[in-house]
Amino acid sequence: MTKYISKLSAEDQWAWCKAQFEKLEALKKRNIYKLADLPPGCKAIKNHWVFDLKSDGRKKACLVAKGFSQIEGLDFDKIFSPVVWFKSVCTILTLAALKKWKIEGLDVKSAFLYGTLDKELYMEQPQGFKVLGNKHKVLHLKKAIYGLKQAARAWWHELDHSLKALGFSHLYADAGIFVAKHADRTMVIILMYVDGIILTGPNAVQVASKKKLFMDKWECHDLGECREFLHMRIEYQGGKTYLDQVPYLEKILKHFGMANAKATQTPLPTSYKPEPFDGTAMVALWSQYQSVIGSLLYSMLGTHPDLAFTVTQMVKFTHNPLEKHLLKTRHILCYLASTRKYTLIYDGRSDTGLYAYCNSSYGDDRSDADHRCRSMQGYFFSLANTSVKWHSKMQTLISTSSTMAEYLALSDCSCDCAWYKILFGELGKPMPYIPIYGDSHGAIFNAQNPVMQKGIKHIVILCHYI
Repeated sequence: MTKYISKLSAEDQWAWCKAQFEKLEALKKRNIYKLADLPPGCKAIKNHWVFDLKSDGRKKACLVAKGFSQIEGLDFDKIFSPVVWFKSVCTILTLAALKKWKIEGLDVKSAFLYGTLDKELYMEQPQGFKVLGNKHKVLHLKKAIYGLKQAARAWWHELDHSLKALGFSHLYADAGIFVAKHADRTMVIILMYVDGIILTGPNAVQVASKKKLFMDKWECHDLGECREFLHMRIEYQGGKTYLDQVPYLEKILKHFGMANAKATQTPLPTSYKPEPFDGTAMVALWSQYQSVIGSLLYSMLGTHPDLAFTVTQMVKFTHNPLEKHLLKTRHILCYLASTRKYTLIYDGRSDTGLYAYCNSSYGDDRSDADHRCRSMQGYFFSLANTSVKWHSKMQTLISTSSTMAEYLALSDCSCDCAWYKILFGELGKPMPYIPIYGDSHGAIFNAQNPVMQKGIKHIVILCHYI
């Protein structure tokens, strides 16, 4: 980055340096670190600068620790940090559309810098900004900074404690959802994904009150009515909520040089059967393939259920792709170029409840490394006439009949039904049951009759969960 800055005009160089100074002042103001001598036997973590040009022209700089040099057990222990699931976001947004709840958005400024560290950590002074007369000293970190292994977990713990003080508690079904219930049986719901926050609930006054209390505790950008979350664009019109990823998709299409790609009608050619590669892929090809697949996965998880099967097929080759695999991902990008404006529409005037639809193939997938015939399964959940959760994967067990393949798919689908019952129960909207629709009479018969049939007597107990 230093070489890049040296090629800029003097004015731009000063603007980027100013952004670096502002970041260091912000860290010092928040008491993130203090200058100290490095204790004997300790090793200082290195760091680097990350630069970002915002859409409004602002230049931002961020000092990031090189967390890969941390040693587990010495510099950190646990690193897991809950975030709200995509299926939870779609479900809550649908619930808000059905109940006509107002949705407010917040963006916490420098969220990771609030996390308190439980380990003694030291970091080198940033290159070019060492304190005169104290160049030999290091930064003794008191709070987390970006790049540290435990930064996300430390921030979540701080947020969890703070929200408990405001009357919130996180759900068992999804720890990224916090709920504050009131005596009048109303509630305020918070969805948290790192530093992105959504607040909603039936009482707009209560939502505004909790939002103000939250902003009094944390320094935030007030986004007003939420219009974007996790690169998903949210629009409200005529009692309906529209969800799409148009700006994100246009960005990745441009990044991969596919902005003006020729339109295709299907994500993959109908006759294409992916096959594994037993050799060793080139590093450049491997890196490029993983980059494309990562972008496709994000769009599939967000608003494109039509990509679930296709991306699931191609993601199996990320560890060892062929050139033809990369070409097929470009075919998927061509499909995205023609469907980038596809939108999920949640109709707030609909009285349609939650339904599950399930299906499976039988022994038609030979793309696994052992070349054995496996079955593909898929299901989706519909609420307010639109998908809120979708799933596609290759079954781990080898089915000996189409009935068994369909039965295994029903069993997996029923697990998500149980999760939805827990979620809606915690939200004060209990569901006695969720209908599952399948098209295999044999599988339905076996699910409804608790007897051991000849064709499924060898299935493990776990699969009888349905």
